[in-house]
Amino acid sequence: MSDQANPFLIAQQQFDTAAELLNLHPDIRAVLRVPQRELTVNFPVRLDDGSVQMFTGYRVQHNLGRGPVKGGIRYHPSVDLDEVRALAMWMTWKCALVNIPYGGAKGGVIVDPRQLSLAELERLTRRFASDVSILLGPEKDIPAPDVNTNAQIMAWIMDTISMHRGYTVPAVITGKPIQVGGSLGRIEATGRGVSLMVREAVHKQGRSLKGLRVVVQGFGNVGSTAALLLHEMGCQVIGVADAAGAYYCASGLDIPAMRTYSERHTFRLLQGYEAPNMVPITGSELLELECDVLIPAALENQLTGENAARVRAGMIVEGANGPTTPGADAILTARGIPVVPDILANAGGVIVSYFEWVQGLQEFFWDEHDINSKLERILVNAFEEVWQLAASRALPLRTAAYLLAVQRVAEANATRGVYP
Repeated sequence: MSDQANPFLIAQQQFDTAAELLNLHPDIRAVLRVPQRELTVNFPVRLDDGSVQMFTGYRVQHNLGRGPVKGGIRYHPSVDLDEVRALAMWMTWKCALVNIPYGGAKGGVIVDPRQLSLAELERLTRRFASDVSILLGPEKDIPAPDVNTNAQIMAWIMDTISMHRGYTVPAVITGKPIQVGGSLGRIEATGRGVSLMVREAVHKQGRSLKGLRVVVQGFGNVGSTAALLLHEMGCQVIGVADAAGAYYCASGLDIPAMRTYSERHTFRLLQGYEAPNMVPITGSELLELECDVLIPAALENQLTGENAARVRAGMIVEGANGPTTPGADAILTARGIPVVPDILANAGGVIVSYFEWVQGLQEFFWDEHDINSKLERILVNAFEEVWQLAASRALPLRTAAYLLAVQRVAEANATRGVYP
């Protein structure tokens, strides 16, 4: 991986920019620039044919200054330690920006889950959970779903930790099924947050959502939910993409039909989907479609110094973590294209994960309307803070978001001091 595409170096570069503007003390910079804990595990899984295969997984805790750490677990062939470090650092800033009492963490296993049977996936999940269990706990580190993981996988992790403890520990993980302590609204939370950020940013520009042309890269949980909610708000979603391909329709795609199709697909893909006036395009063409809002909701490093000059979106709202490199940021800023950053735009998931954790600790559960209204209030307040700071200091939205987040984490760490 080149330094330009290395997500951890990008995360550090983004932090350094904020640290300079904040004139952070060198001691605090040194603490916040690197993760606090990193665990690498190599573990065996018995496959259905009786053979044993070794897998590698990671759990990284970036900073515990503001509370226990929070962050997803992803299953993907391209997972590596630097990616997990970056994601953990971004989680620290995300939690601080929306002012919930967590630090950031992240985990991952190098695996293509589509190559495993359900039984093999369960055995891999339980063994990984066992190996990283020394870090996990409601008061220490609370994982959640991420790329290629879901509520069932979270339930297996919760059950594994509970078996170790000898009693049920619902608050050890979030994103669980409702039947075992999950929260209403959690599955849609990240995509709902993205749609709210589109709404707020568009309103700030004095525009209407009616007929707004939207392109969504990624049609997993986040992208498909955001696309559906924006469709319901009156937007025209003219392009979407997933791992199997990209699709374009100038008059707007039938997002409810596409959601239904992908939910029935073995791997939750749009592969094979057909509709009148819809044409297949390449992934790179999708990112360069003329539109009002582009939502990258797939993986890191999608908008780069190579393609940012060809982006024809009026605004970018980041549904994924780290989809825009610093090189792309510079080009987009120079072109006057605002970017609502990931640590704000996709924070809906961690906010409702926080609600799920609180409900699990109290064994007292809230209704969905209550959860969605609380989510909206927290996210809109954070958006207002970022927008006002950006406007008052003539800063890009990402820089303003980082100033607020890094300042809060720095203050917590400075107040707690250095032990011993």
